[in-house]
Amino acid sequence: MSATPARSDAAGPADPARVLADLLALAGLPAEAAAQALLDGAEPVLPSSFAVGTAAQASIAAAALAACEVGHLRGAPRQRVAVGMRDAAIECLGWFSLDGEVPELWDPVSGLYRTADGWVRIHANFAHHRDGALRMLGLDPAAAGRPEAEAVLRSRQALDVERAAAEHGLVVTALRDFAAWDATPQGRAVAAQPLFSIERIADAPPLALPPLPAGARPLDGIRALDLTRILAGPVGGRALAAYGADVMLVNSPHLPNIDAIADTSRGKRSAHVDLDTAAGRDTLGRLVEGAQVFVQGYRPGALEARGFGPQAVTARRPGIVQVSLSAYGDRGPWAGRRGFDSLVQTAMGFNQAEGEAAGGTGPRPLPMQILDEATGYLIALGASAALWRQQREGGSWLVKVSLAQTGHWLRGLGRVPDGFARAKPSDLSPWQETSDSGFGRLCAIRHSARLSTTPARWDRPSFPPGTDPPAWD
Repeated sequence: MSATPARSDAAGPADPARVLADLLALAGLPAEAAAQALLDGAEPVLPSSFAVGTAAQASIAAAALAACEVGHLRGAPRQRVAVGMRDAAIECLGWFSLDGEVPELWDPVSGLYRTADGWVRIHANFAHHRDGALRMLGLDPAAAGRPEAEAVLRSRQALDVERAAAEHGLVVTALRDFAAWDATPQGRAVAAQPLFSIERIADAPPLALPPLPAGARPLDGIRALDLTRILAGPVGGRALAAYGADVMLVNSPHLPNIDAIADTSRGKRSAHVDLDTAAGRDTLGRLVEGAQVFVQGYRPGALEARGFGPQAVTARRPGIVQVSLSAYGDRGPWAGRRGFDSLVQTAMGFNQAEGEAAGGTGPRPLPMQILDEATGYLIALGASAALWRQQREGGSWLVKVSLAQTGHWLRGLGRVPDGFARAKPSDLSPWQETSDSGFGRLCAIRHSARLSTTPARWDRPSFPPGTDPPAWD
């Protein structure tokens, strides 16, 4: 079953209720779940020719409803879930401030560059990616920046730069239009896959879940490991925490993080585990043995090499639900390639299409990192749906999501003819909430799914990695 409506790129936006029902059906959840949804609003809600509001609303509502189905299976009454389209879209902007300051989220070297025959996008938010891209262009990272990179790239072919970057393990993509992306082997591989998959990978009895106290949120007492860093995975873990799960963010002490960790760590424990050491691998093994959910966004093969591939995790914890996040899916020549939302938008044709719809002034990004954000809520949907199935059927389960598959789904939601008539709001205060955190005074966007009986919330403030011990007790 596909969750992508059968419509052309030029068609008007899909009906949000139908999109939501399709998501829940693809997840294997009962039709009664969709009947609990209260959706309001209509496109456009942000300046875009794509149905970004529909994608935000449907993915957030699906994640919340799936969690509620787990709660219902644990003995709680079903509850209504209301999600406004504009509220959901604003949440997916990912806006936050610390001590009154809004962090600069993009390195100066990141962004689109003209080439001799088109455009490329460089993602340079991590120092090793920025320095690697500059060296690939024959530049000294200590002395060069965006102007020098622009001068070099104007004499290069876009696809040549993309290929060179991939060979060096860097994150650079050429700008394509939809037709060019569809003609690539990777475009065909992504189009042939469903939006996400939920697969039973081993037999196991139903896991014993802790009792659900009266009035508790639907995922109360469920332990989830979050081994992700860049936006989609952390958003998914944050959603699980909002619905009551005990989420532990597990970071390497040697890897950098982005500033958004202050926002996406709301509700989570935050621990360091070094998987390059035997002690660290033993620690993660003990955490796995006490968890019901294991979410990871490592580069393909990286966790397998450390002893935590899907089969190894299942052997250690029969009945566990695993979620695997990738940039371009697990099929096709780009299956092992690194990627981020902005790059996937560029490679798949969204930047070109947005620029044309906005008047042809050049490539234009989507108004938020909707591939990351929607994929994050699909992670939460998939984890809860697999938990629901595990409790009913037993088994160990693997959920697979990718930014590119989410992009293909977004494209199938249709276009918004008057999308650029709506501006981004200049004042986000109606959607904000403020709290103390280990990063400073955090002002961020509140969760847009309103659960009628057990409101979503984050009990734990966000703290830097390594604040909590890597142990459940």
